[in-house]
Amino acid sequence: MQAMAAELVPRVGVGVLICKGNHVLVGKRRSSVGGGKYALPGGFLDFGESWEECAAREVMEETGLAIRNVKFAHVTNTVMRNERRPSHSVTIFMRSELTNPNAEPENLEPEKCEGWEWVEWPNVPQPQFQPLQSLIASNYKISETQQNTAAGGSEVVL
Repeated sequence: MQAMAAELVPRVGVGVLICKGNHVLVGKRRSSVGGGKYALPGGFLDFGESWEECAAREVMEETGLAIRNVKFAHVTNTVMRNERRPSHSVTIFMRSELTNPNAEPENLEPEKCEGWEWVEWPNVPQPQFQPLQSLIASNYKISETQQNTAAGGSEVVL
């Protein structure tokens, strides 16, 4: 039991809202955590890395896209007890835009993602990866004309 408890520690993830008008980029995960669910590009924060650096690195590694104007958007605290591999993730959501607005994503990690598509926010297809589901439930707005409540967090235990 002690070895299992050592593995069950919270991890810091970074999810990236790449905004293209009122659309964001999502992909269907292939993973023991959240497999078959739609998620934003992103991954785990590396030691010594800033949130902005992590966002840019993960987007480039997964999609080949360069991003700019990377800013904090929201944070969620999600315990996923019912996954094949239970996990606890504190997810920092970062908002960004494409360096080249005409660039299109490539699926550079097909073992981790089925493919990428632009969807209108917040109409992300179901099923949704739990941290993204929490972000949507917070009523986060990507439109410049819509107001977000103070950047805050939400907690979900599943």
